[in-house]
Amino acid sequence: MVNKTTIGDKFRTYLKHPGSLVVMLLVMLAAIITFAVLIFLIAYILINGVPHITPSLFSLEYSSENASVVPAFVNTIIMTLLSLIIAVPFGIFSAIFLVEYAKRGNKFVEVIRLTTETLQGIPSIVYGLFGMLFFVNTLGWGFSLLAGAFTIAIMILPLIMRTTEEALKAVPDSYREGSFGLGAGKLRTVFRIVLPSAIPGVLAGVILAIGRIVGETAALMYTSGTVAQIPDSIMGSGRTLALHMYVLSSEGLYMDQAYATAVILLVLVVGINALSSFIARKLTKA
Repeated sequence: MVNKTTIGDKFRTYLKHPGSLVVMLLVMLAAIITFAVLIFLIAYILINGVPHITPSLFSLEYSSENASVVPAFVNTIIMTLLSLIIAVPFGIFSAIFLVEYAKRGNKFVEVIRLTTETLQGIPSIVYGLFGMLFFVNTLGWGFSLLAGAFTIAIMILPLIMRTTEEALKAVPDSYREGSFGLGAGKLRTVFRIVLPSAIPGVLAGVILAIGRIVGETAALMYTSGTVAQIPDSIMGSGRTLALHMYVLSSEGLYMDQAYATAVILLVLVVGINALSSFIARKLTKA
């Protein structure tokens, strides 16, 4: 027979230690407030946005009459794919170098880690100004999806790099030792043993990066532009969903469409996270 501890038993145990009781109450209060704020935000967006989702909102081309989100939606997908194609390989390979190849305790490695942590805290508008000065003006790319993708890639690179590094560190050294003991080389051990074991952590970093890409406005405003059309190439200007919502709300004439865009953006983020989690579970089982 298994003894089950009831809530009353736990509470009486905490009463014997007032400090533990206070900490437990603070933790519960923080959790309740966080959950309540999340539910309030989601409910507020849905209540104000769902009634204004109309067929005209999904027209193939944007106009002042329909305020269509389709061009912005397509631009968001393109921007996300371009940014990930640029940032993910650099972030993963950099993390592999720092964890697997660089000597532990190396001062140079510590400087790189300090730099990446610093870059994660820089406001996105600073990245936008850098992207405008370098990619838009110096390289002459103009306001384009490519300039925006490179700017966003630089912005999410530290995030992917740090999460991948922590995922690789979490892989037990016994995996590496066992691989070496069977005669595998360093490269084969890293890509056949260590990296597959760290895939869930790597994908977690990619999911966070996708969320930041989809929700970014300041950096893209100065690099990709605000044209509400699907460009003919990646050298053309175009706005993403978050930027589309910002422009609509700032004009003050399309608040209903802005709320509807927020609902679509919320559904897109939830869908991407669900798909990424599903892929992570499949890869982990495999």
